[in-house]
Amino acid sequence: MTVHFRQDEPDNRNLLDSFGQKIIGKPLSRPEGLAKVTGTAPYSAEYVVPGCLHGVLVTAPFTKGRISRIDKEAALAMDGVVAVIDDERMTVRPAQGTAGKAPKQDPREIAYHGQPIALVVAETFEQASHAAKRLRFDFEAQDPAELPLDPAAVDAKLKKGGTQTGDLAHAMATAAHSVDLTYTTEGHASAAMEPHAAIAKWDGQKLTVYASLQMPNYNIAELADALGLDEDAIRLVARYVGGGFGSKLGISQETLAASLAAMELQRPVRVIMTRRQVFQTIMRRSETQQRLQLAADAEGRLTGFGHEARVSNLPAEPFAEPVLQSSAFLYGGENRLLQLEVARVHRMTAGSVRAPGEAVGMPTLEAAMDCLAEKAGIDPVELRLRNIPDKHPTQDLPFTAHGLAECLTKGAEAFGWDHGPRKPRHRRESEWWIGTGMASAARVHNVAEAKASVTLNPDGTATVQSDMTDIGTGTYAILAQIAGEMLGLPGEKVLVELGDTAFPRGPGSGGSWGAASVGSAVSVACEEIRNRLAGKAGVSPKDLKLEDGRIAGSSGRPIGDLLEGQPLSVVGHYEPGAISEDFAASSFGAFFTEVRVNRHTGEARVSRMLGAFGIGRVLNAKTARSQCIGGMTWSIGAALTEALLFDPRNGHLVNCDLAEYHVPVHRDVPDLEVLMLEERDPAASAIQAKGVGELAMCGGAGAIANAIYNACGARLFDFPMTPDRVLAALPD
Repeated sequence: MTVHFRQDEPDNRNLLDSFGQKIIGKPLSRPEGLAKVTGTAPYSAEYVVPGCLHGVLVTAPFTKGRISRIDKEAALAMDGVVAVIDDERMTVRPAQGTAGKAPKQDPREIAYHGQPIALVVAETFEQASHAAKRLRFDFEAQDPAELPLDPAAVDAKLKKGGTQTGDLAHAMATAAHSVDLTYTTEGHASAAMEPHAAIAKWDGQKLTVYASLQMPNYNIAELADALGLDEDAIRLVARYVGGGFGSKLGISQETLAASLAAMELQRPVRVIMTRRQVFQTIMRRSETQQRLQLAADAEGRLTGFGHEARVSNLPAEPFAEPVLQSSAFLYGGENRLLQLEVARVHRMTAGSVRAPGEAVGMPTLEAAMDCLAEKAGIDPVELRLRNIPDKHPTQDLPFTAHGLAECLTKGAEAFGWDHGPRKPRHRRESEWWIGTGMASAARVHNVAEAKASVTLNPDGTATVQSDMTDIGTGTYAILAQIAGEMLGLPGEKVLVELGDTAFPRGPGSGGSWGAASVGSAVSVACEEIRNRLAGKAGVSPKDLKLEDGRIAGSSGRPIGDLLEGQPLSVVGHYEPGAISEDFAASSFGAFFTEVRVNRHTGEARVSRMLGAFGIGRVLNAKTARSQCIGGMTWSIGAALTEALLFDPRNGHLVNCDLAEYHVPVHRDVPDLEVLMLEERDPAASAIQAKGVGELAMCGGAGAIANAIYNACGARLFDFPMTPDRVLAALPD
């Protein structure tokens, strides 16, 4: 049976606080951890499929133009080659201006350097790779013309959103203190450890695909649409995903290519992207140019708030990096201007990468707030405290909960923040200047429709199933804890099965909504199971006490005794309702960091960093802390090292591997301190949980930028803040 719960109003019952198992929030280890570290957990390329062929993608060596001919015959004559697939469904893109709708452009037309044009399939990977490198084709290349963020490339028809209230220009002109600053951020790659890979097999009626995917619930519809199949004819399996960070939200070329080849050849086909192909082909985060205008009165309270941004994407792509997402509500200011523009450039598709929007919007806002604090002579923490709004500044909605003030004050106390006068170059050790900086954190909170089945077995175990994925976030652990808590079972007695579209549809991993959404679906199912157990036990549900697999109290009977030898299974269906229209929801936090800057080389090193985060209910202290550490590490990368670099002559990506795209490594990351501030937010979800992983990236790079200035006096406006940029900005 299925039980549906639509959340139209805050749920103040706090159910997870009322049970006796007491495993919610505990730092339990991942149940799949041993399988992962011993290499027995199969990732998408590792499933053993007899008779599997190997496919290698061939990509365009130019940025814009047209493929006029592919010489399949020469490739097919090579040893082991079975087919050259150039099906237009693999390469076609929407025509410019259609925003994803027909008519389609010529399938031979190329929109970016690295766009796949064919798949070479052979008996072995080596044979396929050899033939792919030697596949001959004729093409006509064109000058891509557009430069990133060039005003001439802006698509006037696709200015995204926008808010204008009051008179910002007047507020700036009459303000006691104001700043008008322009920042740039470079593009980012997801850089997940596991490359994109897929194995597809077709039995004539059903397509089974093992792939590295974040959202099978959506991916199955995407693949069905691309192939012209019904969803019932497809099964997707993504039990283990070696990181995604946005790059695996949708199906990408390897999944579609493997599927097309398997259906055409009637044999299973494995397609694995090389690391260079992942960088060149899979979506990027857009570079940005941002203007911040902040006006404040003599006490530092904002009277004007302006944030304008320009981002880029391919022609016809509807996505635009939502840079202004948290700027809409983080601080007050009655005179407001928020505007986002999209420039059309010929680079790989821009899409969601690691906290889309706030990851690049928050650092610039927080750097600008530091400049305003300096002008006003106000401590940066105090400036932010004075500007926390009582409600959403433009939507006139109350917040579900607002933990920013607590994060700022408790974070400052735990870090040892010096609230005294702040001047650059106040501390030096040998050749290193040392400074501190801080920033606020905010990330919109989302929940999504989710389903999960929970089965209580007569032997005192339970099984949880959903096509929800675990991309390293701890989903296997937290779902076992939710079910165990509500059914009175130790965590090890709950088997969690994920990542298979044969199971009920979950929300997918993305947008930091997974835990709150699918966790709520599990709680809905478990609550119904408890109700039915109470009926069998002859007590009211609130009087039913379940602990350690037994009915607590005088009887101490095993829970399985109530089942009469039959499993009890319920599908929980959670759906966010009108509550999303009645409240503004966000997670909040604060970063505090200490940075050393070398006076000779300009090198910046983060020596200490603390993050304080209000994330609703903590479901697992270990996995939540791990997510926070991951987000803070991303902040270090965004601040100091990460940048996609394109050759301006022909548009190709220059640094398309992990040797040249500089993610933070162990030497770059100090011991990170995490302060998790629990709250009960009854409007956030049925289990009062909020997203955490992306929040811990939103603003951290700004704290590092502010610490660099405090250390050495170099005020930088371009991210990442590499040594050459620091040296150029050092005052005489």
